[in-house]
Amino acid sequence: MARIGLQSSRVSPSMTASDLERSIKFYVDGLGFSITDRHEEGGQLRFVMLKAGEAEIGLGQDDFAKGRDRSKGVGMRLWLTTTQDLHALAEQAKRAGFPPDNEVAALPWGPLGFAITDPDGFKLTISNPG
Repeated sequence: MARIGLQSSRVSPSMTASDLERSIKFYVDGLGFSITDRHEEGGQLRFVMLKAGEAEIGLGQDDFAKGRDRSKGVGMRLWLTTTQDLHALAEQAKRAGFPPDNEVAALPWGPLGFAITDPDGFKLTISNPG
C-alpha cells in the first residue's frame, strides 16, 4: 500500500491549564488571542478555543486526574510567526503581568523574536518571519 502524505492546512494544539481563567488572561490579555468557542459543564467553564490570526490553541481546565504537581509543557515549544511589532507585543504581555523570558532580540537565524512561558510552563517563541 502506498503511503499517503498528510496535507494539513493548520495545527491546533490543545493544552490543559491548572487555572483556566489565569491561562485565558495570559493568552487573551497578554498575547492578544480571541476566544472563539467556550464549553461549560455544570455551569463551570471547562474549555476554550483561542485564535490569533490563523493560529488556534485549545485550553482545557485540568481535572488533576494525573496529579496536581505533574509537569506540563516539558519538551514542547509553540512557535508563532507574525509581522506585528514584537516590542509592542512583549510590552503588552508585561503590562498584563506576564513578562517575557527575554528581551526582543535577533534569533540565531536572523529574525527578531522573544520567548515567553504560560502559567503552566508551556513555552512559546513569537518571532517575525525569517
